[in-house]
Amino acid sequence: MATTTFTKKSLGFDVEPAVTPPPASTETAFLKKPKLGGKQRKRDIPEGLWTKCPKCETMVFDKELDENLKVCPKCSHHFPIGARERIHSLVETCSFEEMDADMISVDILKFTGVAAYKDKLEAYQKTTQLKDAVITGIGKIGECRVGLGVMDFAFLGGSMGSVVGEKLTRLIEASTDRSLPVIIISTSGGARMYEGMFSLMQMAKTCGALAYHAKAKLPYISVLTHPTTAGVMASYASVGDLILAEPAAMIGFAGPRVIKDTTQAELPPGFQTAEFLLDRGLIDAIVSRKEMKERLQYYLEFLGEGKRQMAALS
Repeated sequence: MATTTFTKKSLGFDVEPAVTPPPASTETAFLKKPKLGGKQRKRDIPEGLWTKCPKCETMVFDKELDENLKVCPKCSHHFPIGARERIHSLVETCSFEEMDADMISVDILKFTGVAAYKDKLEAYQKTTQLKDAVITGIGKIGECRVGLGVMDFAFLGGSMGSVVGEKLTRLIEASTDRSLPVIIISTSGGARMYEGMFSLMQMAKTCGALAYHAKAKLPYISVLTHPTTAGVMASYASVGDLILAEPAAMIGFAGPRVIKDTTQAELPPGFQTAEFLLDRGLIDAIVSRKEMKERLQYYLEFLGEGKRQMAALS
């Protein structure tokens, strides 16, 4: 019996070889999805117009944030604010007379590390447009003239060096001579390590000046903002006749991690926040930044009236 062999041509049509083409060749245009790269999307939103709130994650228009004194309009989270911005939000227009504006730090120890102290000072002076971490002067809040010192965390973490201590001491002494109350608004990571013992000496110097100020029966209001820690909190920030704080500010000596590792104990919820310390009597009131000027006016008038009554009785 003859064997019939079938071929492709004998069947009357050509059979395509069973070869699967690469996926790219069968992909149709209407199935393709446009690729949105992260970089392209970033370019669609210009930088410097919006800020994301770290607490409620709301995108806030920068202009609105500035007009609201860097307080989130949705959740009232307090963003960091510069010393000059804070001064302008508190004092009457054109009433602030700055003191010791040209005083700068000296690298007395010739400190060197990852970067030299002198180089760090020059870099921070350039980026912040400040000479050091505090601005001091005499100004008017309402109808009351006050000695005002405001720290800025943007300058080396608001660290307290010789210049910070000297400027605050001169402010307190000038206020004592003029019979003015003193307000110091603190934000600091502590004493400045680059100056060693010279920075630690400022703790005693500022507190000594405040003791003479108190002896003259003049009020001192300390305002604690986020964060206020270490040597600053252990000295002039904690000895006010009135101690105020901004909401949720971290206030303490050592950080929570250091305390937890040292004590080997679980820390209570909200440890070292302004609310936690208010409940335990360390601070007298928590005041929002938007209400700070009005509240300071009230406290100054109240304390000034008490002094006038004492003077009338003596």
